[in-house]
Amino acid sequence: MTSTPMLAPSITELNQQAAALCCAGQFAEALSMVTPALANTTLPEDARAAALNIAGICSFTLQRPDDAERYWRECLQINASYADVYSNLGMLFKSLGRLAAAKAMYRQLLALRPAQADGHNHFGAVLYEMGYQEPAEASYREALRIRPDYAEAHYNLGILLHKMRRLHEAEAAYRQALDGLSGRAEAHNNLGHVLMDLGRLAEADAAYREALTIRPQYPEALNNLGGVLKASRRLVEAELACRLALTIRPDYAEAHLNLGTVLTDLGRLAEAEAAYRAALTCRANYAEAQYNLGIVMFAQDRLTEAETAYREAIRLRPDIVHAHNNLGCVMRRLERLPDAIECFDRALTLCPELAEAHYNLGVAFAQLRRWSEAEQAYRQALALRADYGDAKFGLGVLLLGMGQFEEGWRLYECRYEQPGLIHNKSRAMLACPQWQGDTLTDKSLLIWQEDGLGDMVQFSRYIALLKAQGARHIAFACVPALHRLMVGVDGVDAVLDHQAAIAQVSRYDCWTSLLSLPMHLRTTLDTIPRPVRLNVEPELMEQWGAKLETLPPGRRIGVVWKGNAKHHNDENRSIPSLDILAPLWSVAGLSFVSLQKGQGEDEAKAPSAAQPLLELGSAVTDLADSAAILAQLDLLICVDTSMAHLAASLGKPCWVMLPDKDIDCRWLHERTDSPWYPHTVRLFRRALGEDWATLVERVRQASVERFGVASGVIEP
Repeated sequence: MTSTPMLAPSITELNQQAAALCCAGQFAEALSMVTPALANTTLPEDARAAALNIAGICSFTLQRPDDAERYWRECLQINASYADVYSNLGMLFKSLGRLAAAKAMYRQLLALRPAQADGHNHFGAVLYEMGYQEPAEASYREALRIRPDYAEAHYNLGILLHKMRRLHEAEAAYRQALDGLSGRAEAHNNLGHVLMDLGRLAEADAAYREALTIRPQYPEALNNLGGVLKASRRLVEAELACRLALTIRPDYAEAHLNLGTVLTDLGRLAEAEAAYRAALTCRANYAEAQYNLGIVMFAQDRLTEAETAYREAIRLRPDIVHAHNNLGCVMRRLERLPDAIECFDRALTLCPELAEAHYNLGVAFAQLRRWSEAEQAYRQALALRADYGDAKFGLGVLLLGMGQFEEGWRLYECRYEQPGLIHNKSRAMLACPQWQGDTLTDKSLLIWQEDGLGDMVQFSRYIALLKAQGARHIAFACVPALHRLMVGVDGVDAVLDHQAAIAQVSRYDCWTSLLSLPMHLRTTLDTIPRPVRLNVEPELMEQWGAKLETLPPGRRIGVVWKGNAKHHNDENRSIPSLDILAPLWSVAGLSFVSLQKGQGEDEAKAPSAAQPLLELGSAVTDLADSAAILAQLDLLICVDTSMAHLAASLGKPCWVMLPDKDIDCRWLHERTDSPWYPHTVRLFRRALGEDWATLVERVRQASVERFGVASGVIEP
């Protein structure tokens, strides 16, 4: 019996068997099966081309891209119309980043199969990566015209539309994609991005949570959820979400950054710094982390480190506008004002509409006393953002210093709209209307102190004018230090402390602040009312006079060299040490009396032998005591404190030593006198960069001219 040999399988059968192995994921076996046939040039071309395509698929899957390209190109040499191979090569080149080559392959594919939705979708993806947004959109839309329910094309279109900031269209695209991709976590995550950008935080929160329901270990969605929780001010939950993302992926730079921003908002600056530095460890060239690190350094007054961080952020990404603006703020704090102006100008070159940079430029110009440029910068900030409170306030203060009272006082009222100012709280506390300048006839008015002691003395001159307008009853709510002094002020019917005033506020028709009165009464430089008339109690005059009698014969000069330590500008307006005033003691015939209260008292109690000083400030209980002392002096020499206003209101000569920056607008710009206290106040201004010692020497020379000569110098 003769046996019949088994026939070798045909190439077609081999291809079919190899294709089955590919479907089963056995790519190495499939490649081994078709490889012997690849070198056989006698095989039918169609069958050999199919084998080469299978070999290319297997090689690509086995991460042998060079072999895959070689097989597919050889396949096309056999059959230039093999559409699937163009698709496969397009996919290969896209994965390798060879986008121009991928683009060419998909063009060939679509020339052969113009109605293939997949081809248009993949072609759109390549065009998107190449930055051709409009052609990419056209490709996606063509894919959707061919297959309206093509979820992948809707998804890719959503990505593109989001990048193009066509947010509502992007949302619609993602929602259509979810009809077919409801189980894909990335689609829900991306929808969350769009909703976040649309400001629909609750919906974004829900989208991110849906993504996490599908894939609980999804660090991107956790990080994004942290972002929406932060935006919703749910900071504790936001911190937890970011930390969970980092538990899954410890080297996730964006999550470290996001965590840092949450910790910054929580006020935990040291931890925020650590988070930003961790982000930079994960990604050394992370410009946004450097920028945020600069914010934390600035908040901790670590200005040199803040400068370094902002400069590094700018080096990495020169287009971060706020890095230039914030660096300018650092330069301003470091008193490098020309550098600050240069930074703000760079920010405005990148974004001329950045109102904050215009405002900051105004602040820098004001510090340099370039008033007109400061005014222009503030006005530009307000032109861009009419409700910009800081710019309103800055312009108001500037105009008041320039003597432009009408607009200045009106803008100064914006202090009630500033959340960071105490004035903002007054409206919430006082349950009666704020006076707006209407008739006061037969009305009861509460005057509410919300500013310093000196402000109250200076502007109490207006109370008599309010009484003259027909106010039936005027009560003054103020701190105890003012009570005895204000009882005798014309027009004041009652003096209360703040708590008592709040308890009975409903009895009043309206309330006002003394600093609002110049606006309501339309004060100009030419119509400033006379200073308030203060009554000094005879008993207090006698009590303090006895102490002053212990001084030797001669002129009695009061001195105050420090203001309230809590004042925002105390660092500039207070003289660091009593010793700096020592040159004044060289003027013959002068005896010095300290009215220093609070900081500086200890210096006054233990002066050096070269600076004999009658120390009275520590025994003073209120401004009535201070007034009784000042009324018996020949001159007060002081820094910008309430004592200046008190002495000048008593008609006593007062020499005020002003700092070289952030000078109170009520002293106006450049003047050596004050229209608020004509013939009484003389202003000594520090030039920019001038120290206190140089200013004190000018005061000493003025003392010699007024009172005599320096000790040891013989008069002619």
